[in-house]
Amino acid sequence: MSIKHTISDQELQAKIMAGEESAFSELYDRYSPSIFLYIKRFVNSSDLSEDLTQEVFIKIWQHRSKLEEVRSIKAYLFIMARNHTLNSLKKAMRSDVAMGEVINNFVEQRNNTEEELLAKEYLEYLEKALAALPLRTREIFKLCRQEGKSYEEVALALGISRNAVKNHMVGSMKVLSASVKKDLGISLGILLTVFLK
Repeated sequence: MSIKHTISDQELQAKIMAGEESAFSELYDRYSPSIFLYIKRFVNSSDLSEDLTQEVFIKIWQHRSKLEEVRSIKAYLFIMARNHTLNSLKKAMRSDVAMGEVINNFVEQRNNTEEELLAKEYLEYLEKALAALPLRTREIFKLCRQEGKSYEEVALALGISRNAVKNHMVGSMKVLSASVKKDLGISLGILLTVFLK
């Protein structure tokens, strides 16, 4: 029996978590065309976009137990597509310059509603992760990374040593890096490059 277009994304999500292959097929039918086009905007190759799209959906199925924490499966799919595409390109492109161009392309393309939703979800995640840091560490991180101040400028502004600033930054980067890698599947560097420009 076909469940096509008769159930909501939330119901589909629940059925996929329960291991229903027909629900997974419906999710694929519903979203693979837009995921394919989304990836293709950045890799400019139909074959590669097709492969990456397939891999994104395979990951969804393999890790369906994690869907319990997902609020919007549509947004989650686009986030997965972005993360997987960036990570695949990063492996393929060892050049920082090439990777920088890809990331800048992502930033420039962020202009539609879906992109704004993804940006908002990433920023909310970053804010939540920062909120878990001690107040002084968070303050130093924001001055250095979001306002672009040097360690010397921050040290002078806060009346502490440059070494103290550096220690706070090293600590915060370790915590955030582990957190971002675990929860989002991308490096902290990619997240900061895209959202803290």
